[in-house]
Amino acid sequence: MKLTREIKTAILVIASILLFIWGYSFLKGRDLFTNYKTLYVQYDNVEDLSASAPVTLNGLAIGKVSKITIDEVTGKLLVELQLKTDFPISKTSTASLYSPSLIGGKQIKIVPNMADKELAEDGQTLTSAVELGLTESLGGKIEPIQQKLDKMLVNIDVLVTGLNNTLDKTTQENLKKTIAELSQTMEQFHKASGSLNNILDTNKGQINGMVSNFNKVSNNFNKISDSLNKADLGKTVRNLNQALAKVDGLMNNLNSGKGTAGKLLNDDALYNNLAKTSKELELLLQDVRLYPTRYVNVSLFGKKNKPYVAPTEETNSTDKK
Repeated sequence: MKLTREIKTAILVIASILLFIWGYSFLKGRDLFTNYKTLYVQYDNVEDLSASAPVTLNGLAIGKVSKITIDEVTGKLLVELQLKTDFPISKTSTASLYSPSLIGGKQIKIVPNMADKELAEDGQTLTSAVELGLTESLGGKIEPIQQKLDKMLVNIDVLVTGLNNTLDKTTQENLKKTIAELSQTMEQFHKASGSLNNILDTNKGQINGMVSNFNKVSNNFNKISDSLNKADLGKTVRNLNQALAKVDGLMNNLNSGKGTAGKLLNDDALYNNLAKTSKELELLLQDVRLYPTRYVNVSLFGKKNKPYVAPTEETNSTDKK
């Protein structure tokens, strides 16, 4: 069959029209040869959301935003979603508007409700949600920080003003003088530290000897401590306590007049008798010395003895004088 020029022209025109329609649809983000499911969602504000923005499901792109229109009555924005997926999206799924990065625009992600088994039909409106992006979150956190920073700046201004009022010329001069004196003190301290190092270096041998002697003394002390430990000081102390207890009992007996020694120390009658006996013995010895013939009588011619006269204390006292 031979095609005429008119048929060829008609085929070329129809192919051009179809190619134009396909190219226009492709530029608008619609593929004529793909079966799409169209869903809708309403937002109060879709800032930075543009047509052809991706629609994702768990991070996987399943479609795009095909059109955004505004409702003249309510003022809400109706977003048309063009989805290409076999994943079962329920009627109670949520279309959340979020910002994936600081630079890029906003996108829409589908949050499916797996508990609901009733699938969304073509042309149905999903529940909307808005997630704050990183910029909005930072803005909400920066605002209270900015308020605190403003208050801090006011306090710093007051502090600086107070310092300027306090640090007058006289105070500044005194502060400079104090810093200079502190510098001199640190220099003297540095010199003293050097002198101390020199002294330590000079007497290093003596210091080592002192440390050695201290170590020897410590070792000797350890030996003495071991010897004392082996000497059983506890037994010695117990014996000493027993001896002291016996001495204490003996002293108590003496004080209470028990025994011969106690009676001698505490019996006044015995003391008086001893004193009287001593006195009489003294008078007897004195009388023997003055008149021995009364006690020893040696007579060749039978001379009579003189009668005995008891010595008196007065005679004894006179003789002593």
